[in-house]
Amino acid sequence: MPSFDIVSEADLNEVKNAIGNVMREIETRYDFKGSQSRVEEKDGVITIHADDDLKLRQVHEILQGNLQKRGIEPGMLDYQKVEPAAGQSVRQNVLVKQGLDRDLAKKITKYIKDSKMKVQVAIQGEELRVTGKKRDDLQAAISLVKEMGLEQPLQYKNFRD
Repeated sequence: MPSFDIVSEADLNEVKNAIGNVMREIETRYDFKGSQSRVEEKDGVITIHADDDLKLRQVHEILQGNLQKRGIEPGMLDYQKVEPAAGQSVRQNVLVKQGLDRDLAKKITKYIKDSKMKVQVAIQGEELRVTGKKRDDLQAAISLVKEMGLEQPLQYKNFRD
């Protein structure tokens, strides 16, 4: 029986490469001259250190631009609360979302089942497995999920016939 998986994952190697590009850009940009701004990544958590809120917003733009060049959409980032650091400087953690959370998986499952399509949806950890008798039904399910307009980017993998 044909099937495919709905997943949401970012390549952490690409995230590290993008952060390297961000750091090189910060070092060469004139408006960051003499700044202590930096970006670090550890275990899927990006930490941004900036001199003030203005520099923090500039680093956000640079980071998002470099991540998009590497194929990681802005919806994969979960910005946490800005924390004050020493003096005027600020720090912010940014989580890189990996996998579907339970609520989103249930929402997608309910949406597909409510559409009365001839497919079955099963939650398997942090991904969804969609199975059906016909390839056309699976392709219709993919287009249905794309029409939902979710913030978190999804990938459709392991299409088996």
